[in-house]
Amino acid sequence: MYYMGKKIHKKLSQSYKKHSRVLKSISSVIAVSFVFFAGLQVGNGSWQINYFSKNKQNNNLPDKLDYSSVNAVYQQLKQKYDGKLDVNKLMVGLKQGLVSAAGDPYTTYFDATQAKDFNNQLSGTITGIGAQLGDQQGSIIVIAPIAGSPADKAGIKAQDIIIKINDVSTSGMTIDQAISLIRGNPDTTVKLTILRGSQNLDFSIVRKSITIPSVTTKTLAGNIGYIQISQFGEDTTQLVDTAAAGFKAQHCNSIILDLRDNPGGYLEAAENVSSEWLKQGQVVVIKKTNNIVTQTYSAPQNGQLVGIPTVVLINGGSASASEITAGALVDNNAAITLGTKSFGKGSVQEFSNFANGEMLKVTVAHWFTPLGKTINKTGLNPVKIVPITDAQISAGQDVQLQAAEDYLNSK
Repeated sequence: MYYMGKKIHKKLSQSYKKHSRVLKSISSVIAVSFVFFAGLQVGNGSWQINYFSKNKQNNNLPDKLDYSSVNAVYQQLKQKYDGKLDVNKLMVGLKQGLVSAAGDPYTTYFDATQAKDFNNQLSGTITGIGAQLGDQQGSIIVIAPIAGSPADKAGIKAQDIIIKINDVSTSGMTIDQAISLIRGNPDTTVKLTILRGSQNLDFSIVRKSITIPSVTTKTLAGNIGYIQISQFGEDTTQLVDTAAAGFKAQHCNSIILDLRDNPGGYLEAAENVSSEWLKQGQVVVIKKTNNIVTQTYSAPQNGQLVGIPTVVLINGGSASASEITAGALVDNNAAITLGTKSFGKGSVQEFSNFANGEMLKVTVAHWFTPLGKTINKTGLNPVKIVPITDAQISAGQDVQLQAAEDYLNSK
């Protein structure tokens, strides 16, 4: 999950810019970063950057906090701690503790280094193992590994639960704390202990610098255009627009939009991609704060692919912007979804950048599909449920893609 300081609607402040495959969550964005990407969370898929929204739920809070009790703790720590204290680390820790007390895994405070890493991730460049993380009932879960990433090559899968990082338990750990432990310099190793079903599995993974691909296209048998989006990044709109024009020129009979293991990204990219299948004025997504509609996003013009039969592939690694796109196309009868239930990241984050390089990411709203269906924590159920097993994936049998092709070829 969006899951920013100039509205991502424009471009995330120049500064959230997959399992082998089946496609390649999620939605949360990916060298272990966050997200939600990252989406899961862009919200991960959805992210926005800028001002803070006024939240009436907090009108009863004081304008300023009384820090006398904090200073009392500081004095005791300063006098009694057997070790060296760093005032800068203490200040960052104070801010991070304040923000984490909100109890929302997508509301976090970044120190300058973390903020820089996060912005690099949004631009498509990261250093880590290449896995998008999310929070599921207090557990650190893999939304999806990036195709071809160290995590993917090591065998990390969507829905894996990380229970230890370098033998340190993740119990009570935030996503960002987990990310900071997993990330590191290129060519160094991190050990992850994974819970997969009832099995505990250990993985030693070498960190690498990773450039995240955004869009892959090809033409399948039956003159079906295939578009795979690994995340909604800066280049996604232009690449999908070019692909749509190419498929239209080739007179493709139908389209498969593959959003499996896509953890999300920029809202603007999700809007633009969705609009390729919509008529001018059709709703893409609805934004609500305090359960009140604050903004409705609609297609600015008729898309190039309006009326072309389309299947959107989704799975448990599809989060945030992926869910926005899938929901928009289904609710507007522009496509059907096929695969398995999506991740369920429908919260909206805004970012505030501070002069010292630090950054606050805070949940300000939630997304709803054009027909008013919630995404957050519930996910989207596909119109056609087609499960896929690990054995099929290992054997290179993409039964979901095949089912989509069969469906379109029968139309």
